[in-house]
Amino acid sequence: MIHQYRLNGYNMILDVNSGSVHVTDDAAYEAVAMLDRGMTEEETREALVRQFGEKGFTREDAEDVLSDIRELRESGRLFSEDVYEGVQYDLKQRKPVIKALCLLVAHTCNLQCSYCFASQGDFHGAQGLMSFETGKRALDFLVENSGFRRNLEVDFFGGEPLMNFGVIKELVAYARSIEKEKNKNFRFTLTTNGVGITDEVIEWANRECYNVVLSLDGRKEVNDRFRVDRGGRGSYDTIVPKFRKLVEARRGRGYYMRGTFTHFNTDFTEDIFHMADDLGFRELSMEPVVTSPDSPSALTEEDLPVLFEQYEKLAADMLRRRAEGRPITFYHYMIDLSHGPCIYKRVSGCGSGTEYLAVTAWGDLYPCHQFVGDPDFLMGSVWDGVTNTKQRDAFKLCNVYARPECQDCWAKFYCSGGCAANAYHATGDIHGTYEYGCKLFRKRIECALMMKAAEAQQDAAGQDPA
Repeated sequence: MIHQYRLNGYNMILDVNSGSVHVTDDAAYEAVAMLDRGMTEEETREALVRQFGEKGFTREDAEDVLSDIRELRESGRLFSEDVYEGVQYDLKQRKPVIKALCLLVAHTCNLQCSYCFASQGDFHGAQGLMSFETGKRALDFLVENSGFRRNLEVDFFGGEPLMNFGVIKELVAYARSIEKEKNKNFRFTLTTNGVGITDEVIEWANRECYNVVLSLDGRKEVNDRFRVDRGGRGSYDTIVPKFRKLVEARRGRGYYMRGTFTHFNTDFTEDIFHMADDLGFRELSMEPVVTSPDSPSALTEEDLPVLFEQYEKLAADMLRRRAEGRPITFYHYMIDLSHGPCIYKRVSGCGSGTEYLAVTAWGDLYPCHQFVGDPDFLMGSVWDGVTNTKQRDAFKLCNVYARPECQDCWAKFYCSGGCAANAYHATGDIHGTYEYGCKLFRKRIECALMMKAAEAQQDAAGQDPA
């Protein structure tokens, strides 16, 4: 399968099954398209001469192009075959090894964001805080089910996790106390809205957390439209100084500013630029809202051309910043063409329901935080283990080959079939597809691949990649 597109002056060709990315001139670009449509080499040679002959393009030039294409085909980098379909059956037979937990240490929040999937922190249920005993058992459960895997990931989540900061500190101290004995290395992430950040939190997070995710939607008027406290007051003025202090103390590493854009700020690049230029944050992420279609904040089909334009604008601007020696990172444009995920990961995705589980404040297990509160997806508890093995087996087959809509999609090995939770909420089936999200994802990958080509060109020209 071949995917071709033009962006920012580059002719891009992706060989889907091998993952090879090619940047070509116009003649090679058209030749690949012709061959992909089923034309013979002779037909392609004649068509190239007709199309480019006025520019001095000869039959010998056409033969050179076709020779290069033949070489790429023979080396498995163009028109390659899909040899990975059988991987999905290996995934079904594999014994799950749990490598990550999302600990919902607080089913409550000090903000009341109207687009919150967790229903303002209580996950459509009772409010409550995780006890140390429950959290300790969750960590033991992770160790017991992690096999020979040494690095284990734990995300403190909510609600707002800092509303249970005392227990978080105790849990991290406990994890550190057993690391050597159990031959494990815990890597903690804190996801916070920032309201509860103090000097103590900053000192602790910078010592113990591998990553900190900070929720900010961008410009003050954008952030304060939805991210308000229970009195309806915007949070921007409260949280921004705390975020800046925390990031400065972390020396600009190991954090992400994580925003959400909605129908009300389809010009979301302005929010990214605000966070970068006005606030000094360089590690950035901006996610499209996922909400009920009848919500005023829901993204619409009419928004798509604007959003595509915004992603392209962001990519071009990031290349300019890189060339000037002051780069920023955008989470969705991070892509490694040389040492990316193995094929199992590219087929199976995030591992929700198998390698990754969410733990409620009361110790219940769910496939991920976006399923919490739905009894159909209750998988067990940290005391009893995974008892809903039927559901676990269903998640084992959450991959690109289990979704018919993915079979002809050129981006399938980048999204691994997409988010199971988004698919379920959009279609009622974890093996479905959230088509709106697919459209945005494909645009982001096109931008990311183009940026790799441009960065290679910058480096070859002696630009400073720092």
